[in-house]
Amino acid sequence: MKRFVFLLRHLFTNGGAVILLVVGVTVLAAVVEPRFLNRLNLMNVSRNFALLALPALGQMIVMTTGGLDLSVGAVMALASVVTAMTMAMIPDATGLAILPSLCVALLCGAGIGLVNGGLVVRFALSPFMVTFATVAIITGGMLYYTQGIPVYGVSDAFVSAVGRGQFMGLPVALIAALFVIAIIVVVQRWTAFGRHLYAVGSNQHAARLSGLRTGRIQLAAYALCGMLAALTGILTAGRIGSGQSTIGGTLGLETIAIAVIGGVPLRGGAGRAEHVALAALFLAIIANAMNLTRIDSRFQALVLGCVLIAALMIERIALGRRAVG
Repeated sequence: MKRFVFLLRHLFTNGGAVILLVVGVTVLAAVVEPRFLNRLNLMNVSRNFALLALPALGQMIVMTTGGLDLSVGAVMALASVVTAMTMAMIPDATGLAILPSLCVALLCGAGIGLVNGGLVVRFALSPFMVTFATVAIITGGMLYYTQGIPVYGVSDAFVSAVGRGQFMGLPVALIAALFVIAIIVVVQRWTAFGRHLYAVGSNQHAARLSGLRTGRIQLAAYALCGMLAALTGILTAGRIGSGQSTIGGTLGLETIAIAVIGGVPLRGGAGRAEHVALAALFLAIIANAMNLTRIDSRFQALVLGCVLIAALMIERIALGRRAVG
Protein backbone atom coordinates (compact mmCIF):
# COMPACT_ATOMS: atom_id res chain seq x y z
CA MET A 1 0.00 0.00 0.00
CA LYS A 2 2.82 2.41 0.88
CA ARG A 3 4.48 1.66 -2.44
CA PHE A 4 1.22 2.39 -4.26
CA VAL A 5 0.82 5.72 -2.43
CA PHE A 6 4.45 6.61 -3.23
CA LEU A 7 3.88 5.83 -6.91
CA LEU A 8 0.63 7.82 -6.91
CA ARG A 9 2.37 10.77 -5.29
CA HIS A 10 5.15 10.62 -7.87
CA LEU A 11 2.67 10.47 -10.76
CA PHE A 12 0.53 13.29 -9.32
CA THR A 13 3.41 15.69 -8.69
CA ASN A 14 5.13 15.04 -12.03
CA GLY A 15 2.12 15.09 -14.35
CA GLY A 16 2.16 11.37 -15.05
CA ALA A 17 -1.37 10.82 -13.82
CA VAL A 18 -2.93 13.37 -16.17
CA ILE A 19 -0.92 12.02 -19.11
CA LEU A 20 -2.29 8.54 -18.42
CA LEU A 21 -5.80 9.97 -18.17
CA VAL A 22 -5.50 11.76 -21.53
CA VAL A 23 -4.11 8.68 -23.29
CA GLY A 24 -6.70 6.39 -21.70
CA VAL A 25 -9.73 8.55 -22.51
CA THR A 26 -8.47 9.14 -26.08
CA VAL A 27 -8.13 5.42 -26.77
CA LEU A 28 -11.52 4.73 -25.18
CA ALA A 29 -13.22 7.47 -27.20
CA ALA A 30 -11.68 6.20 -30.45
CA VAL A 31 -12.81 2.63 -29.73
CA VAL A 32 -16.35 3.51 -28.62
CA GLU A 33 -16.98 6.13 -31.31
CA PRO A 34 -14.91 5.84 -34.56
CA ARG A 35 -16.04 9.35 -35.60
CA PHE A 36 -13.87 10.73 -32.81
CA LEU A 37 -10.76 10.53 -35.02
CA ASN A 38 -12.46 12.38 -37.87
CA ARG A 39 -10.44 15.49 -38.77
CA LEU A 40 -13.38 17.85 -38.38
CA ASN A 41 -14.13 16.40 -34.96
CA LEU A 42 -10.50 16.74 -33.87
CA MET A 43 -10.62 20.39 -34.93
CA ASN A 44 -13.70 20.80 -32.77
CA VAL A 45 -11.93 19.14 -29.83
CA SER A 46 -8.95 21.46 -30.26
CA ARG A 47 -11.18 24.57 -30.18
CA ASN A 48 -13.00 23.32 -27.11
CA PHE A 49 -9.65 22.56 -25.49
CA ALA A 50 -8.47 26.11 -26.12
CA LEU A 51 -11.61 27.60 -24.58
CA LEU A 52 -11.16 25.41 -21.49
CA ALA A 53 -7.39 25.76 -21.14
CA LEU A 54 -7.27 29.57 -21.11
CA PRO A 55 -9.58 30.17 -18.12
CA ALA A 56 -8.17 27.07 -16.38
CA LEU A 57 -4.68 28.61 -16.59
CA GLY A 58 -6.04 31.76 -14.98
CA GLN A 59 -7.64 29.66 -12.25
CA MET A 60 -4.32 27.86 -11.76
CA ILE A 61 -2.49 31.16 -11.23
CA VAL A 62 -4.96 32.23 -8.55
CA MET A 63 -5.02 28.80 -6.90
CA THR A 64 -1.22 28.75 -6.85
CA THR A 65 -1.35 31.74 -4.49
CA GLY A 66 -3.89 29.96 -2.29
CA GLY A 67 -6.93 31.74 -3.74
CA LEU A 68 -9.97 30.76 -5.81
CA ASP A 69 -11.97 32.47 -8.54
CA LEU A 70 -15.51 31.32 -9.25
CA SER A 71 -16.20 34.33 -11.49
CA VAL A 72 -14.30 33.16 -14.59
CA GLY A 73 -17.51 32.04 -16.32
CA ALA A 74 -19.29 35.32 -15.64
CA VAL A 75 -16.27 37.31 -16.81
CA MET A 76 -16.11 35.24 -19.99
CA ALA A 77 -19.78 35.95 -20.70
CA LEU A 78 -19.33 39.66 -19.96
CA ALA A 79 -16.32 39.85 -22.27
CA SER A 80 -18.30 38.24 -25.08
CA VAL A 81 -21.09 40.79 -24.64
CA VAL A 82 -18.66 43.71 -24.42
CA THR A 83 -16.86 42.48 -27.55
CA ALA A 84 -20.11 42.30 -29.52
CA MET A 85 -21.33 45.69 -28.25
CA THR A 86 -18.10 47.56 -29.00
CA MET A 87 -17.64 45.95 -32.42
CA ALA A 88 -21.22 46.92 -33.29
CA MET A 89 -20.16 50.57 -32.88
CA ILE A 90 -17.73 50.12 -35.78
CA PRO A 91 -19.67 48.41 -38.58
CA ASP A 92 -17.63 46.18 -40.92
CA ALA A 93 -14.51 46.73 -38.83
CA THR A 94 -11.42 44.81 -39.97
CA GLY A 95 -7.77 44.63 -39.01
CA LEU A 96 -6.59 47.18 -36.48
CA ALA A 97 -10.08 48.65 -36.18
CA ILE A 98 -11.03 45.56 -34.15
CA LEU A 99 -8.28 46.06 -31.56
CA PRO A 100 -10.11 48.70 -29.43
CA SER A 101 -12.99 46.27 -28.87
CA LEU A 102 -10.59 43.54 -27.77
CA CYS A 103 -8.71 45.91 -25.46
CA VAL A 104 -11.95 47.05 -23.79
CA ALA A 105 -12.99 43.45 -23.14
CA LEU A 106 -9.56 42.54 -21.74
CA LEU A 107 -9.56 45.62 -19.50
CA CYS A 108 -12.99 44.65 -18.17
CA GLY A 109 -11.64 41.24 -17.25
CA ALA A 110 -8.54 42.68 -15.59
CA GLY A 111 -10.66 45.25 -13.72
CA ILE A 112 -12.98 42.62 -12.30
CA GLY A 113 -9.97 40.56 -11.29
CA LEU A 114 -8.48 43.55 -9.48
CA VAL A 115 -11.76 44.15 -7.64
CA ASN A 116 -11.88 40.50 -6.58
CA GLY A 117 -8.25 40.56 -5.50
CA GLY A 118 -8.64 43.89 -3.72
CA LEU A 119 -11.55 42.64 -1.63
CA VAL A 120 -9.68 39.44 -0.76
CA VAL A 121 -6.39 41.18 0.09
CA ARG A 122 -7.57 44.45 1.64
CA PHE A 123 -10.42 43.12 3.75
CA ALA A 124 -9.22 39.52 4.20
CA LEU A 125 -12.51 38.19 2.81
CA SER A 126 -13.06 34.63 1.65
CA PRO A 127 -12.09 34.23 -2.04
CA PHE A 128 -14.99 31.80 -2.43
CA MET A 129 -17.60 34.24 -1.14
CA VAL A 130 -16.13 37.30 -2.89
CA THR A 131 -16.01 35.67 -6.32
CA PHE A 132 -19.38 34.00 -5.77
CA ALA A 133 -20.86 37.45 -5.13
CA THR A 134 -19.10 38.75 -8.23
CA VAL A 135 -20.81 36.04 -10.29
CA ALA A 136 -24.21 37.14 -8.99
CA ILE A 137 -23.52 40.82 -9.68
CA ILE A 138 -22.16 40.34 -13.19
CA THR A 139 -24.76 37.77 -14.23
CA GLY A 140 -27.65 39.82 -12.82
CA GLY A 141 -26.42 43.00 -14.50
CA MET A 142 -25.96 41.31 -17.87
CA LEU A 143 -29.34 39.59 -17.78
CA TYR A 144 -31.01 42.88 -16.90
CA TYR A 145 -29.24 44.71 -19.73
CA THR A 146 -29.55 42.04 -22.44
CA GLN A 147 -32.77 40.35 -21.23
CA GLY A 148 -30.99 37.08 -21.97
CA ILE A 149 -31.00 37.87 -25.70
CA PRO A 150 -27.76 37.36 -27.70
CA VAL A 151 -25.96 40.61 -28.59
CA TYR A 152 -25.06 40.69 -32.26
CA GLY A 153 -22.49 42.92 -33.88
CA VAL A 154 -19.34 40.81 -33.86
CA SER A 155 -17.36 41.66 -36.98
CA ASP A 156 -17.68 39.10 -39.78
CA ALA A 157 -13.97 39.52 -40.43
CA PHE A 158 -13.20 38.65 -36.81
CA VAL A 159 -15.48 35.61 -36.93
CA SER A 160 -13.92 34.23 -40.11
CA ALA A 161 -10.30 35.08 -39.26
CA VAL A 162 -10.18 34.35 -35.53
CA GLY A 163 -13.31 32.71 -34.17
CA ARG A 164 -13.56 30.08 -36.88
CA GLY A 165 -10.32 30.75 -38.69
CA GLN A 166 -7.27 28.54 -39.17
CA PHE A 167 -3.56 29.15 -39.55
CA MET A 168 -1.35 26.43 -41.01
CA GLY A 169 -4.22 23.99 -40.58
CA LEU A 170 -4.74 24.74 -36.89
CA PRO A 171 -7.58 26.74 -35.32
CA VAL A 172 -6.52 30.26 -34.36
CA ALA A 173 -8.02 29.73 -30.89
CA LEU A 174 -5.74 26.72 -30.39
CA ILE A 175 -2.69 28.71 -31.48
CA ALA A 176 -3.62 31.48 -29.03
CA ALA A 177 -3.98 28.95 -26.21
CA LEU A 178 -0.64 27.29 -26.98
CA PHE A 179 1.03 30.70 -27.06
CA VAL A 180 -0.41 31.58 -23.65
CA ILE A 181 0.61 28.19 -22.24
CA ALA A 182 4.19 28.74 -23.44
CA ILE A 183 4.33 32.20 -21.85
CA ILE A 184 3.05 30.94 -18.51
CA VAL A 185 5.51 28.02 -18.53
CA VAL A 186 8.36 30.49 -19.02
CA VAL A 187 7.02 32.78 -16.27
CA GLN A 188 6.62 29.91 -13.81
CA ARG A 189 10.04 28.38 -14.38
CA TRP A 190 12.36 31.27 -15.15
CA THR A 191 11.02 34.51 -13.65
CA ALA A 192 10.95 36.01 -10.18
CA PHE A 193 7.20 36.60 -10.44
CA GLY A 194 6.61 32.89 -11.00
CA ARG A 195 8.66 31.99 -7.94
CA HIS A 196 6.82 34.62 -5.91
CA LEU A 197 3.46 33.07 -6.83
CA TYR A 198 4.61 29.75 -5.41
CA ALA A 199 6.06 31.42 -2.32
CA VAL A 200 2.81 33.22 -1.50
CA GLY A 201 0.78 30.04 -1.90
CA SER A 202 3.19 27.92 0.11
CA ASN A 203 3.37 30.24 3.13
CA GLN A 204 2.04 33.75 2.82
CA HIS A 205 3.30 34.84 6.23
CA ALA A 206 6.84 33.62 5.53
CA ALA A 207 6.75 35.24 2.08
CA ARG A 208 5.76 38.56 3.66
CA LEU A 209 8.54 38.31 6.24
CA SER A 210 11.06 37.64 3.45
CA GLY A 211 10.16 40.98 1.89
CA LEU A 212 7.67 39.97 -0.79
CA ARG A 213 4.70 42.26 -1.39
CA THR A 214 2.19 39.48 -1.10
CA GLY A 215 -0.83 41.72 -1.62
CA ARG A 216 0.43 42.97 -4.99
CA ILE A 217 1.27 39.44 -6.09
CA GLN A 218 -2.26 38.28 -5.26
CA LEU A 219 -3.75 41.28 -7.05
CA ALA A 220 -1.67 40.47 -10.13
CA ALA A 221 -2.83 36.83 -9.99
CA TYR A 222 -6.52 37.79 -9.92
CA ALA A 223 -6.02 40.38 -12.68
CA LEU A 224 -4.31 37.81 -14.92
CA CYS A 225 -7.12 35.35 -14.24
CA GLY A 226 -9.68 37.97 -15.24
CA MET A 227 -7.78 38.77 -18.45
CA LEU A 228 -7.55 35.11 -19.46
CA ALA A 229 -11.28 34.66 -18.79
CA ALA A 230 -11.95 37.75 -20.90
CA LEU A 231 -9.75 36.39 -23.70
CA THR A 232 -11.85 33.24 -23.60
CA GLY A 233 -14.98 35.38 -23.94
CA ILE A 234 -13.49 37.21 -26.93
CA LEU A 235 -12.68 33.95 -28.71
CA THR A 236 -16.10 32.54 -27.83
CA ALA A 237 -17.81 35.61 -29.29
CA GLY A 238 -15.79 35.10 -32.46
CA ARG A 239 -16.73 31.45 -32.61
CA ILE A 240 -20.50 31.85 -32.14
CA GLY A 241 -20.74 35.29 -33.79
CA SER A 242 -22.43 37.03 -30.85
CA GLY A 243 -22.11 37.95 -27.21
CA GLN A 244 -24.24 35.94 -24.80
CA SER A 245 -24.91 36.60 -21.14
CA THR A 246 -26.06 33.04 -20.49
CA ILE A 247 -22.84 31.17 -21.32
CA GLY A 248 -20.14 30.03 -18.90
CA GLY A 249 -22.46 28.94 -16.10
CA THR A 250 -20.37 25.88 -15.18
CA LEU A 251 -16.97 27.27 -16.19
CA GLY A 252 -15.98 28.07 -12.62
CA LEU A 253 -16.49 24.45 -11.57
CA GLU A 254 -14.82 23.16 -14.72
CA THR A 255 -11.68 25.27 -14.27
CA ILE A 256 -11.33 24.23 -10.63
CA ALA A 257 -11.71 20.58 -11.68
CA ILE A 258 -9.12 21.04 -14.43
CA ALA A 259 -6.66 22.71 -12.07
CA VAL A 260 -7.03 19.98 -9.44
CA ILE A 261 -6.73 17.19 -12.03
CA GLY A 262 -3.64 19.01 -13.33
CA GLY A 263 -2.01 18.76 -9.91
CA VAL A 264 -2.79 22.16 -8.36
CA PRO A 265 -3.54 21.63 -4.64
CA LEU A 266 -6.43 23.62 -3.19
CA ARG A 267 -4.12 24.98 -0.51
CA GLY A 268 -1.84 26.51 -3.18
CA GLY A 269 1.92 26.59 -3.54
CA ALA A 270 2.18 24.30 -6.58
CA GLY A 271 0.96 23.92 -10.14
CA ARG A 272 2.35 23.63 -13.66
CA ALA A 273 0.77 25.15 -16.75
CA GLU A 274 1.54 22.17 -18.98
CA HIS A 275 -0.16 19.76 -16.57
CA VAL A 276 -3.24 21.96 -16.33
CA ALA A 277 -3.36 22.17 -20.13
CA LEU A 278 -3.35 18.37 -20.34
CA ALA A 279 -6.17 18.24 -17.79
CA ALA A 280 -8.16 20.68 -19.97
CA LEU A 281 -7.58 18.38 -22.94
CA PHE A 282 -8.81 15.46 -20.81
CA LEU A 283 -12.13 17.18 -20.05
CA ALA A 284 -12.49 18.41 -23.64
CA ILE A 285 -12.15 14.84 -24.93
CA ILE A 286 -14.66 13.53 -22.37
CA ALA A 287 -17.22 16.20 -23.31
CA ASN A 288 -16.72 15.58 -27.03
CA ALA A 289 -17.05 11.82 -26.67
CA MET A 290 -20.28 12.18 -24.69
CA ASN A 291 -21.67 14.54 -27.32
CA LEU A 292 -20.79 12.09 -30.10
CA THR A 293 -22.54 9.28 -28.25
CA ARG A 294 -25.53 11.58 -27.62
CA ILE A 295 -25.37 11.44 -23.85
CA ASP A 296 -27.75 13.91 -22.20
CA SER A 297 -26.09 17.21 -21.26
CA ARG A 298 -27.43 16.92 -17.71
CA PHE A 299 -25.56 13.64 -17.32
CA GLN A 300 -22.41 15.41 -18.52
CA ALA A 301 -22.65 17.76 -15.53
CA LEU A 302 -22.96 14.71 -13.28
CA VAL A 303 -19.80 13.23 -14.84
CA LEU A 304 -17.96 16.52 -14.28
CA GLY A 305 -18.87 16.46 -10.60
CA CYS A 306 -17.70 12.86 -10.25
CA VAL A 307 -14.41 13.68 -11.99
CA LEU A 308 -13.82 16.57 -9.59
CA ILE A 309 -14.49 14.41 -6.54
CA ALA A 310 -12.17 11.71 -7.90
CA ALA A 311 -9.45 14.31 -8.50
CA LEU A 312 -9.79 15.62 -4.94
CA MET A 313 -9.51 12.08 -3.58
CA ILE A 314 -6.39 11.43 -5.65
CA GLU A 315 -4.87 14.67 -4.39
CA ARG A 316 -5.67 13.67 -0.81
CA ILE A 317 -4.04 10.26 -1.19
CA ALA A 318 -1.06 11.53 -3.17
CA LEU A 319 -0.13 14.51 -1.03
CA GLY A 320 -1.14 13.04 2.33
CA ARG A 321 -3.31 14.41 5.08
CA ARG A 322 -2.72 17.99 6.11
CA ALA A 323 -1.63 18.60 9.62
CA VAL A 324 -4.39 19.63 11.96
CA GLY A 325 -3.81 22.27 14.64
